[in-house]
Amino acid sequence: MAHLIDGRAIAAGVHAETAARVAALRARGIRPGLMFIRVGEDPASQVYVGMKEKKAAELGFHSETRVLPAATPEADLLDLVARVNADPQWHGLLIQAPLPTAMHAPRVYAAVSPAKDVDGFHPVNVGKLSLGDPSGFAPCTPAGIQELLVRTGVPLEGAEVVVLGRGNIVGKPMASLLVQKSCHANCTVTLCHSGTRDVAAHCRRADILIAAMGVPEFVRGSMVRPGAVVVDVGVNRIADPAARGGSRLVGDVAFEEVSAVAGHLTPNPGGVGPMTIAMLLANTARAAEQSAV
Repeated sequence: MAHLIDGRAIAAGVHAETAARVAALRARGIRPGLMFIRVGEDPASQVYVGMKEKKAAELGFHSETRVLPAATPEADLLDLVARVNADPQWHGLLIQAPLPTAMHAPRVYAAVSPAKDVDGFHPVNVGKLSLGDPSGFAPCTPAGIQELLVRTGVPLEGAEVVVLGRGNIVGKPMASLLVQKSCHANCTVTLCHSGTRDVAAHCRRADILIAAMGVPEFVRGSMVRPGAVVVDVGVNRIADPAARGGSRLVGDVAFEEVSAVAGHLTPNPGGVGPMTIAMLLANTARAAEQSAV
């Protein structure tokens, strides 16, 4: 059976380090500030922002959530973003996805100051990640996955990594992080997607398999090389008459099948999710540190 990678325990270690950094900043008279903006009343967004703000307060950050009605004009949101950009009390700014369909999300995220873009979505930070410039901010989920692997002791130098999914939030930045010629990277990365021929053959070659396709239980046991490390990023709701409410959440990995083959496996929940919040707050602490230089 696979060794389960405890994302909650590893995230707790990252949080402890971040809390120490926040305390050091506050001793210098700097209280790191993190602003959340949520547009509309999407239930999942309410939960996610609430979790992030609670943890930020626990670690000593100054945090606040601004909630705008779903019908808010994009111009009004951009005006709020500009005001947060100009306010020195805020070192990080997170605009919770999804935005209303009437808004042009890329334009909104590009309006955030790159120095406060702790989500790592601004084109400047995307470019810095691709170039291997450590002054930028990497998206929190890929950065959290890299930390999971490093802190679990998974060898990365020269490893064959297969990333399933080419999304801008996980797949592409994950590949960019692990392909860098740097410490805790230097991998050989294959990025698979809906146009890839024989995805299973690629998967069976992987030392490390990262599933971020958004397809329920796509990765089966037969697709995994014995002893491989498997990271499940997916969060998918499927119908289940036996479950409370008639549905349940599953990942992109068929857990029971894969756990019988893999060497290491992230549980879902309790694997990648906690690390996303941990890296968001670590990024915010670094934004405050960089602002004080």
